[in-house]
Amino acid sequence: MQRWLKPEQERGESMKEGIHPEYKECNVTCACGYTFVTKSLNPELRLDVCSACHPFFTGQQKFVNRGGRVEKFKNKYNMD
Repeated sequence: MQRWLKPEQERGESMKEGIHPEYKECNVTCACGYTFVTKSLNPELRLDVCSACHPFFTGQQKFVNRGGRVEKFKNKYNMD
């Protein structure tokens, strides 16, 4: 007998019947056109951004050096 299990888990009764929603296959479609199948409560999901088109995952991430306050001040008043 394993001590960390509750008595109902020892008997194999892990979930109550009739109170859980149906977990079914779901078609996921991104705005970029990438589609894949997963499981969800909804039959279809539509995404704006997925891992196939997000810059962080694709490596197309751009770093912009906007400068600090001093650089902005110098640019604003044409100081060099």
